[in-house]
Amino acid sequence: MMLRLVLALMLLAAPLRAEVAIQPVTSPGGITAWLVEDHAIPFTALEIRFRGGTSLDAPDKRGAVNLMAGLIEEGAAGLDAQGFAAARDALAAEYRFGASQDSVSVSARFLTENRDAAVDLLRSALITPRFDADAVERVRGQVLSNIRSDAKDPSKIAGLAFDAAAFGSHPYGSSGDGTEASVAGLSRDDVVAAHQGALARDRVYVAAVGDISPAQLGGLLDHLLGDLPAVGAGLPGRADYRLAPGVVVQDFPTPQSVVLFGHQGIARDDPDFFAAYLLNEILGGGRFTARLMTELREKRGLTYGVSTFLVPMDQAELVMGQFAADNDKVAQAVDLVRASWEALARDGVTEAELAAAKTFATGSYPLRFDGNGPIANILVGMQIQHLPIDYATTRNARINAVTLADMKRVAARLLRPEALHFTVVGQPVGLGTGK
Repeated sequence: MMLRLVLALMLLAAPLRAEVAIQPVTSPGGITAWLVEDHAIPFTALEIRFRGGTSLDAPDKRGAVNLMAGLIEEGAAGLDAQGFAAARDALAAEYRFGASQDSVSVSARFLTENRDAAVDLLRSALITPRFDADAVERVRGQVLSNIRSDAKDPSKIAGLAFDAAAFGSHPYGSSGDGTEASVAGLSRDDVVAAHQGALARDRVYVAAVGDISPAQLGGLLDHLLGDLPAVGAGLPGRADYRLAPGVVVQDFPTPQSVVLFGHQGIARDDPDFFAAYLLNEILGGGRFTARLMTELREKRGLTYGVSTFLVPMDQAELVMGQFAADNDKVAQAVDLVRASWEALARDGVTEAELAAAKTFATGSYPLRFDGNGPIANILVGMQIQHLPIDYATTRNARINAVTLADMKRVAARLLRPEALHFTVVGQPVGLGTGK
């Protein structure tokens, strides 16, 4: 308990850093990582990503990677689930495991004095997880409970419906959690196969921040990851976008409808991405001054909030938005979204809007670098998105380099009001499919 308190205090005391000195590290065994070396506090944050995620599931084994990720720390080597938890707590170490549609994530935090033992314990979870029968059934039950809960959540229903219509039989077209039927049918052998296919050295990205040298990190990488399979399961191909423009209403008894809307977007490595990022901020980003917030909330009180976001996935790209509104206000809100989309595509943004968006985007960026853990998370994200190692120090300059002419050109390219698709879950008044 005392070690945990010390760790928490050190995290709170970590200085805010807008720029970081990133070193590329290659282990003797050939595993690469990015390191920010900082010996100010005796603590290291480690972030690991394996490309592929739940998209690696076979069509008849949907949910296998997600179930596997939930089981990694439920016993390893000679320790059952309780024994693993006790060993972790005794070291004041923290581990988190998760699966998204494009990656499996592993996060670790440990004190320098316990580094070797903490890494040994993490290695056992990654290399020799037990997948005991009782643990499989316990975690399966948790997943099934989440699936049943999602089936009653209008926001989840809307997301699943949009994805299914957009991507069909591609893994992006269904939930990585699986269905009740698919998860119930998964065997321990399926979990083992998911582990072998998802956690492999040919798709691993690593970032470390804190009290560790390049030589120490190199040895750690080989010890921790060197015995994983060299090659994992094949990645899925591109996801063809299939959504037709218009409105699809899914009846659901609720006083408010949830609306999810969008169309094809822009890839993260596209030269126009920074302009698209600023364009989204102006249209419906996180500020109250965004156009859609002004039109739907401030002027007319149609919704509490509306937002838009770029979704650059590994195998597809979307630009999307969402809001919830009383059933008798949904039709008007949909019309206003279309009108705002069209106006921005036609006219672009104003010089004042661009200046304000740049100020927000560049000013808020350094605030993300508020400790070893967040920095490690940023660095591993940069790698998996194939960003250059100097991105953290050059990103704001790239934002500031976007011109008003760039914004007008990208608005006309990216925003296609005629292609907008709206998935509505609720009982909206005066809004029929095909509008």
